[in-house]
Amino acid sequence: MDLRHDLQFAVELSRGAGRIILDHYGNVDRLTKRHEEAVTIADRDSQRHIVAALRKQFPGDGIIGEENETGDAITFDCRDPLGRNWVIDPIDGTNNFVAGLGNFAVAVGLLDAGRPVLGVVYDVTRDLMYAAARGQGAWLGNKPLKVRATPPGDSSLIMLTSSVADEQNRLPAYPIKWFTQTNWKIRMLGTAAIESAMVAAGVAHGAITINGKLWDAVAPAALVLEAGGLVTDLSGKQVFPFDLRNYSGARVPYLAAGPASHAVLLKDTAGG
Repeated sequence: MDLRHDLQFAVELSRGAGRIILDHYGNVDRLTKRHEEAVTIADRDSQRHIVAALRKQFPGDGIIGEENETGDAITFDCRDPLGRNWVIDPIDGTNNFVAGLGNFAVAVGLLDAGRPVLGVVYDVTRDLMYAAARGQGAWLGNKPLKVRATPPGDSSLIMLTSSVADEQNRLPAYPIKWFTQTNWKIRMLGTAAIESAMVAAGVAHGAITINGKLWDAVAPAALVLEAGGLVTDLSGKQVFPFDLRNYSGARVPYLAAGPASHAVLLKDTAGG
């Protein structure tokens, strides 16, 4: 399957969503949706733009998105779980966006038979476009991306989600170990998409997302996989192919890293 045209469409679509978001930047109110999660009118405007364009361009494809019009549920238009389904996060890093911190992104990914075959992460305020498609590699603009080939060392950056409690609201042991017993440089950007893009770009050795949802995983996974990395859950099991049947917003924890780093980080995450 040649995805070059699909990827170019997703890139331009994400840029358009970014322009909509920037029109709201610095002048938004923090609203709440289910489970008191943050949302803004910009999230909904961005998703409305993306969904309308995808439905026009790819009428046979499904769409899964973080928002719906009322905020009481996700968008889940998935007629064929084994077909092509776009998975979108209109603003990844909404709390940063509301606060005026420029770490937020548009994430557009494509699953085919449950596997991430295309992903775009657009770092809006920096105008950085990370893009990948199966067989086409991963790119930042015209620059090809590769994950770090080495295991983490004293100067390595490790991206860690800012929400580190598990589903039982417990703090795992490994973040404490990494902060207190290693010289790794732990960074929390507040956006899983950009954190994982840093892995694909070879900036960070690994990224751990504990409380992300499917839209936090698909586009970043496509980037990391095409850049030569691995994406598994925190116990080492494969996240993809993902079973889309009846998905309603459950957590999708994942570890994204180069192969050498993945082996090291998994020893800690799998042990809790």
